[in-house]
Amino acid sequence: MTSPSEAEGDRLDPGLSAIVSERRQLIGLAYRMLGSLAEAEDVVQETYARWYAMSPPQREAIGSPGGWLTRVASRICLDVLGSARARRERYVGEWIPEPLPGHADWGGGPPHAAADPADRVTLDESVNMAFLVVLEAMTPAERVAFILHDVFRYPFADVAEIVGRTPAACRQLASSARRRIRAAQPSATPPAQQARVVREFKQAWESQDIGALLGLLDPDATATGDGGGLATAMPRPVEGAEQIARFFTERARADRATIRECTVNGQPGLRAELDGTTVSVMAFEVVDGRIRRIWTVLNPDKLRPWTAEPWSGGRGWS
Repeated sequence: MTSPSEAEGDRLDPGLSAIVSERRQLIGLAYRMLGSLAEAEDVVQETYARWYAMSPPQREAIGSPGGWLTRVASRICLDVLGSARARRERYVGEWIPEPLPGHADWGGGPPHAAADPADRVTLDESVNMAFLVVLEAMTPAERVAFILHDVFRYPFADVAEIVGRTPAACRQLASSARRRIRAAQPSATPPAQQARVVREFKQAWESQDIGALLGLLDPDATATGDGGGLATAMPRPVEGAEQIARFFTERARADRATIRECTVNGQPGLRAELDGTTVSVMAFEVVDGRIRRIWTVLNPDKLRPWTAEPWSGGRGWS
């Protein structure tokens, strides 16, 4: 039901509901560009601030408010990406994109309703952790051009206006980004198989079974941790199945945390909970039935969406 005040607001600004409805897409766009939900929300807030800083006649003169918001948000993201590179060079340890929580039934049933803030970003292949990590290696212009064109289907003429280059140059940027994605992304693993492998990893980890862990890990597997200087994490990635298996076995002996199955950026993952608080979140890349890459986020600043919402006892994917 619409309240009188809401109805009055719509009469004062007929385009208000249309403008507000763009927020979900803007958050999704900015998250993919920045790899940080907190930064994405800041970008969208700044975008709306610029919209409402204009006079009513100026806003009414804009033929496509949604297009205007997208262009402004993308330009802000481009600026943020430039400064983010400098910040991440000063970052303590490895930097991993901020993980997104979600609720999904990986046993084949219907998905559960996603809780805030995950409901603001469509969880598909363009937000899985492996994809976001590849995006981190791109130049800001390359990343923005690729996301706008290949993910959100904006024509290169519009992308050029945002990036400040010619359409031909933007086409080359997106093509270069596409090659990076193809080179880094393995063939997709069915969710049910991913869930099985991750669940078996959890069980082997909890039982400190090095042999089982070795059987689940690719010989050239890599495990990366992100503590951001605020939580203890390995300063460099752990490489090789044997080293990773021993690392997690030793960690299991020392940890008091409870490991739970969860959905991380739309895919099966794990989270560690201590005294009711999520202290780490793990995302996995599974290739040919084995774990090739593990990303563990321990930085509490990146885990706020996980600690802010109630969790349901580890329903997992079954």
